[in-house]
Amino acid sequence: MKKLLILLGLGALAVARPASAQVYKPQEPLAHTYSIVARDPKTGEMAVAVQSHWFSVGTSVSWGEAGVGVVATQSFTNKSFGLRGLALMKQGKSAEETLKILLSNDPGREVRQVAILDAKGGVATHTGKKCITYAGHITGKNFSVQANMMLNETVWPAMAKAFEQNAHLPLAERMLAVLDAAEAQGGDIRGKQSAALLVVPGKSNKEPWNERLVDLRVDDHEVPLKELRRLLTVQRAYEHMNNGDLAVEKNDMALAMKEYSAAERLQPNNLEMQYWHGITLANTGKVDEAIKILQPVFKADKNWRTLTERLPPVGLLTVSAANLKKILETK
Repeated sequence: MKKLLILLGLGALAVARPASAQVYKPQEPLAHTYSIVARDPKTGEMAVAVQSHWFSVGTSVSWGEAGVGVVATQSFTNKSFGLRGLALMKQGKSAEETLKILLSNDPGREVRQVAILDAKGGVATHTGKKCITYAGHITGKNFSVQANMMLNETVWPAMAKAFEQNAHLPLAERMLAVLDAAEAQGGDIRGKQSAALLVVPGKSNKEPWNERLVDLRVDDHEVPLKELRRLLTVQRAYEHMNNGDLAVEKNDMALAMKEYSAAERLQPNNLEMQYWHGITLANTGKVDEAIKILQPVFKADKNWRTLTERLPPVGLLTVSAANLKKILETK
């Protein structure tokens, strides 16, 4: 009973005390996390990468637009910083000017952590005084790393070092190296749950539907960074597949074979990649080689054989009737 009275008394004090700390809205995600915003000066590409012990962190923390910039908004997340920040940069504001405007009328700025990078490589970062320990950030040329609620204060220095030491990697892979470095230092004190990676071009071609070079999210997983890396590998494989398809359209079968082979090396157990490799071989007159590839595919799933019957009418398999029969009857 005494404990209950004490708790009730504390509750009364909390009600009577001004709610100065409760300046954030209830619907704002508590995305305590570590993240990086960065730009590749060679390609102009810009990216955000993030990991957190919070469900679907990529839907609230990471924002980006081709030719404009990227934003990471975290801690007690103000999601409006994403779209509003991009809109301000689109109007010509620098990262620093944008951050200043966003924070100027935000009563919750001391519980916010936000990093902004513009298309020129300018960066601006804010870590509020009330972000949960350990919290901090480091900005450098074309990047900013930031973290809050970390197990220890070595997380973001390790992230900055990893970014600087992996300049030889493509930007997406470089971002993953940074996240791995954070996790190796202990990462989020609560553990891990979700991760995201967003990469946009440095210049817009006015086709926003084609301007997310990488847009991957792991919403709920025991090892989100490992899964995020797997997904990036799958994407790279399908990029080779798409290049192969384009080569087929241009009747450049040598290039198509090269691209399909590259895809298969990344995804050796992917039946669809093996299948289209085989079909391309058949279309170049290498029917016996095609059969060697298609045979195990047909054996693994009979529907691929059925699909093969449907390709000649739409011009995707251009072999003689005798060779079509030979392919379909392979055991």
